[in-house]
Amino acid sequence: MTRIKICGITRREDALTAAQAGADAIGMVFYAPSPRHVQPRQAAEICAALPPFVASVGLFVNPAADGVKAVLREVPLDLLQFHGEEAAAFCEQFGRPYIKALRVRPGIDLLQYAAQHPAAKALLVDAFVEGRVGATGQVFDWRLIPAEFPVPIILSGGLTPHNVAHGIEAVRPWAVDVSSGVEETPGVKDSAKIIAFIKGVRDADV
Repeated sequence: MTRIKICGITRREDALTAAQAGADAIGMVFYAPSPRHVQPRQAAEICAALPPFVASVGLFVNPAADGVKAVLREVPLDLLQFHGEEAAAFCEQFGRPYIKALRVRPGIDLLQYAAQHPAAKALLVDAFVEGRVGATGQVFDWRLIPAEFPVPIILSGGLTPHNVAHGIEAVRPWAVDVSSGVEETPGVKDSAKIIAFIKGVRDADV
């Protein structure tokens, strides 16, 4: 069964909608330039509202170690997601499991990249858009993902309720990750799109 993460959550009600619709995880962005950025207090309130068995994921982009530790003092995150150029030693120092994101473009060796992060629980593959870090709404060429991969793949990048089933059929990822594809505006989710996205995943799993 393909797992589902709804990322870019900024509101308690959107987190609850995602959980009730069947999401396995919600993601919150701790990266100030992002329109989906959340403050630690806001994130802590969202985490407190989550029902059991729905994981909370914190997304960071080239953060200072002290910044990550400050967030973790306030927010009980289950998993960290590093979306920049962080080295393995940096990602491993916080006492939390982590996933490493990679913006995919031709010429990048995904197998080599995965080997550089042997402790990562998964590799999240996203679209490369110059000057943008995640939530681009762009789909990349899924054929760039090797058929055999040493760690779980999380497919991201331009997924919507309309194309997620095709992405699952093409890649067979461990999980899918969506942000802009289920939004009304950046950081504000559309309940109907969340429900439709999760239905698209479940239909693809049949």
